Amino acid sequence: MRDSDQELLDLLLPQLSDVQVEQVRRDEKTIRVTAQARPDDARPCPSCGTLTHRMHGRYRRHLADVAVGGQQVIIDLTVRRLVCENIDCRVHTFAEQVPGLTVRYGRRTTLLSTIVTSVALTLAGRAGSRLLAVLAVAASRTALTNLITGLPDPEIVTPRVIGVDDFALKRGRSYGTVVIDAITARVVDVLADRRATTLTTWLRDHPDVEVVCRDGSAGYAGAIREALPEAVQVSDRWHLFHNLADAAYREVAAHSVCWAKAGPPAKDGDRAQTTAERWRAVHDLLDKGTGLLETARRLQLSLNTVKRYARAAEPERMKRAPRYRSCLVDPYRDHLRRRRATEPGVPVLRLFAEIKALGYTGSLNLLYRYITQGRVEADRSAISAKNLTRLLLTHPDRLPGDQSALLAEVTATCGEMTALANAVRSFTALLTPAPGNDALLQEWITMVQVEDLPHLHSFIRGLTLDLDAVCAGITLPYSNGPAEGVVNKIKMIKRLMFGRAGFLLLRKMILHR
Repeated sequence: MRDSDQELLDLLLPQLSDVQVEQVRRDEKTIRVTAQARPDDARPCPSCGTLTHRMHGRYRRHLADVAVGGQQVIIDLTVRRLVCENIDCRVHTFAEQVPGLTVRYGRRTTLLSTIVTSVALTLAGRAGSRLLAVLAVAASRTALTNLITGLPDPEIVTPRVIGVDDFALKRGRSYGTVVIDAITARVVDVLADRRATTLTTWLRDHPDVEVVCRDGSAGYAGAIREALPEAVQVSDRWHLFHNLADAAYREVAAHSVCWAKAGPPAKDGDRAQTTAERWRAVHDLLDKGTGLLETARRLQLSLNTVKRYARAAEPERMKRAPRYRSCLVDPYRDHLRRRRATEPGVPVLRLFAEIKALGYTGSLNLLYRYITQGRVEADRSAISAKNLTRLLLTHPDRLPGDQSALLAEVTATCGEMTALANAVRSFTALLTPAPGNDALLQEWITMVQVEDLPHLHSFIRGLTLDLDAVCAGITLPYSNGPAEGVVNKIKMIKRLMFGRAGFLLLRKMILHR
């Protein structure tokens, strides 16, 4: 080849710099390069590593390479079969490999194999096959999935701090477990189920683990205690906050008859009367020493319903505030309020005509319902228990002025709501890890237990069952948040795979991404 041709070839195909190119020819769809290995290069024996250039014979390999100009490149490479000169070696002859170009049994160059593997890991089967077709590489979806499954597991040193979490293989039916490095968020291993025995076996095989971050799973907690009793268990702070939010919501809903005074007054109808009668029936039996299960059988109620009535100290606690959605009348509430204040007997039809002239587009029936529900006289629409809980859980510095004033007004309606607001703020302050938070947690538990907040008491019972891990979670800087992020990435991988090839392929995809 001419020197100019050789320079151009080195520029376009630098991976061929270690071989002798003899010819380059092109047809309609393919660029075919004929080359041979350099005869004076010594190669190491794959068994003993002895360098040799003693030739036994030659044979030709056909390698697919990266496309050039949108055309597939095929390299017809003649390589030598060499003789190992070490008489003690078990290998007599071996095929030479060109560094950076060939591997044993490979039908693609090293560069193309790297590209195909990256596409397979990123897009899985069918989508990866379509992309490779655009890149002039022929690979079926089955070939790509087989390529991923055949990849060796990456070598990862067992970290000192790990995080464990479960993820759905088939939601509601089967689950797996992912183990990650809690500091770098790199996946360490993927287990086929979430049974405690499986995690116990894995932990016993990796005794160097010192800290394990997890959620509130009792199964994982038992597995860690059994396998590594000296390891520190760290409860995830997000789950602590989530459980607090659930307890706070139930407390807010239980006291809706108090804070609902800030909105339209609740009317006592047939349902309220039935609730009061049922509350008295439940408490009459409980006062006589009847158990919860027997009370449920006698009154033909579910056990959870009886527990809910038993927690309420008075029947008014069972009432719920009315929920009103925003509607077309809301922008005209001030006008309606002024008209009804100056002329209490004003007909609804006249009010309808007046707001119609102001741009109201709703119906007369909607206006009737709006007035009869008492929403005109109220200062604001009744806030829902969900929204009130959101205000309680939001940091005070992040609340706008009107929401902060509303929260202060609502929480001052009864002593329990005031105590609840103080308890929520005190606990959320502990979720910033710091030394000494474990002692403050004990003080918080003692403070809340003297208040009439049964749902928070239930939350405290859950904390005390896992108190050591909770104390570690609020004092140590470790968190199971990276594991939650990995689980979200697993969901994306599952969508790419469309459920094909089972757990083995999914495990490889997780480990290599």
